Amino acid sequence: MAEKSKILIIGATGYIGKFIAEESAKSGHPTYALVREATLSSPAKSKIVENLKNAGVNFVTGDLHDHESLVKAIKKVDVVISTVGSLQLADQAKIIAAIKEAGNVKRFLPSEFGNDVDRTHAVEPAKSAFATKSSIRRAVEAAGIPHTYVSSNFFAGYFLPTLNQPGATAPPRDKVIILGDGNPKAVFNKEVDIATYTLKAVDDPRTLNKILYIRPSANIISFNDLVSLWEKKIGKNLEKIYVPEEQLLKNIQEASVPLNVILAISHAVFVKGDHTNFEIEPSFGVEASQLYPDVKYTTVDEYLNQYV
Repeated sequence: MAEKSKILIIGATGYIGKFIAEESAKSGHPTYALVREATLSSPAKSKIVENLKNAGVNFVTGDLHDHESLVKAIKKVDVVISTVGSLQLADQAKIIAAIKEAGNVKRFLPSEFGNDVDRTHAVEPAKSAFATKSSIRRAVEAAGIPHTYVSSNFFAGYFLPTLNQPGATAPPRDKVIILGDGNPKAVFNKEVDIATYTLKAVDDPRTLNKILYIRPSANIISFNDLVSLWEKKIGKNLEKIYVPEEQLLKNIQEASVPLNVILAISHAVFVKGDHTNFEIEPSFGVEASQLYPDVKYTTVDEYLNQYV
């Protein structure tokens, strides 16, 4: 068995980062997390930090904006995974510079974990966020850094607990708002499954310089299908309110941050079909559940059971 690569995660205490860091350590990779001193002593992050320590993650203090600490941390590893949040996407240029200087990285996975930003019909403000991710891709390629981009589509934990109902805290029991005509297919993946597929890809030659799409067949589902699945589970038909595209575009313009971003991403996926409106061509991408059929992923159907 080849030795597992050493991995540095930047953004390990963030939303998807904590799943990836934990999975990395659990799957036998020597795992390092770049964290600021302030994060280690932050009461808000203490539970996450404790969980990661218990999982066997090693903490390296440093900062995205401190080049020397970044290079030093990168020199310890073979693979760098960035899971930084939306406000730090552009700062990944600093990671690229540090990887170039360190000269030892076999693979870089920039912070993606959503739509394929090179194949999108997003409107503002999502359009700009996607353009930033796209520009990081171009910078990685221009720097000649071996890479994998992970297009994991929707985080199940973000959309399924409320069936994408803005402001709700539980799935609907009476009426449901459906964006567009409800027919385009979206993809919902449980966060821990996204982490599992991501870690399987880091040492896989088949994912080198490719986009890894996490698009398992049981999790490709339209808004209408999702509602109908939920109705079967609760044994009740919901009142359906459809929001035409024109109205949704108006809502996006009138909403403030972060709702406008969420609505714009929802428009790209539920109206324009950005998760599934293209074929995955071998020239640019591979599909995770086909590469790793041994992974037992959680289906949308199974995921919803906890809310019945």
